[in-house]
Amino acid sequence: MNKDSKIYIAGHRGMVGSAVWRVLEKKRYSNLIGRTSSELDLKNQQQVYDFLEKEQPDAIIDAAARVGGILANNDFPYQFLMENMQIQNSLIDGALKIGIEKFIFLGSSCIYPKLAPQPLKEEYLLTDSLEPTNEWYALAKITGVKLCQAIRKQYNKDYVSLMPTNLYGYFDNFDLKTSHVLPAMIRKFHEAKINGNAAVTLWGTGTPMREFLFVDDMAEAVVYALENQLPEYLYNVGAGKDIAIKELAATIQKVTGHQGDIIWDSEKPDGTPRKLMDVSKMTTIGWQYRTELDEGIVKTYNWFLKNIEAVKEVKM
Repeated sequence: MNKDSKIYIAGHRGMVGSAVWRVLEKKRYSNLIGRTSSELDLKNQQQVYDFLEKEQPDAIIDAAARVGGILANNDFPYQFLMENMQIQNSLIDGALKIGIEKFIFLGSSCIYPKLAPQPLKEEYLLTDSLEPTNEWYALAKITGVKLCQAIRKQYNKDYVSLMPTNLYGYFDNFDLKTSHVLPAMIRKFHEAKINGNAAVTLWGTGTPMREFLFVDDMAEAVVYALENQLPEYLYNVGAGKDIAIKELAATIQKVTGHQGDIIWDSEKPDGTPRKLMDVSKMTTIGWQYRTELDEGIVKTYNWFLKNIEAVKEVKM
């Protein structure tokens, strides 16, 4: 990529897309393009094709998706499967048809089987059953990975898939019905603190292990893939280490200054017992994370405080 190469970031206002945009601007890329959902409906294949035909980007970064936590996946399975397939199919097929050579597809660690050996290696894909609480989103993302692999194999184009671990950071979703565990905890502990340090109730037992990556580190991985031709079709992106949910809760409680009790509702599901990524393929080719979890949580909480009025409820 040259600094004036035209790069289209799908989902440029989301957490990951906006982080990629910031990193590219910092590296002095000067020809970035993005469209809001009101300007371009990524679920509409003809609209996407017409847009790509007109703009002729040199590369596409697909950071657009319908995302959410356990509750959202459970309550809206059709939307999570269909809408994510529509978005990625429109972009991938459009890119192929107009001859775009570089495509970076972003997925999730939930593509791997629920009880796959730990840490998760790329070759574990499709070797066993998925976690039922998010299989709809996972199935959509698996089809995206396989489409990019097929194009790479059949047409010899530089289409690569990056599978991040649990991401958090600036512009995260803090809606308690649809957010992931870390931003949900930040909001719960903050609101409990300002309500007289009320007790905070959290789902599950707190025993599952989870890995987290600050979103700006993920953006750096995307830019690394943009600037280099990676030898394989699928790469895990993460910190390569995990933490118990109970320990995560204690860390967030400390950062927010909450001094009340934590109640664990063991009647609620825990989800996958452990999800740790094997990131050796990425580290071998030259990328590694920079932001430690404590530092990232402080940055995220400070951003949340500055933007608290703009944190909106997500309408499903």
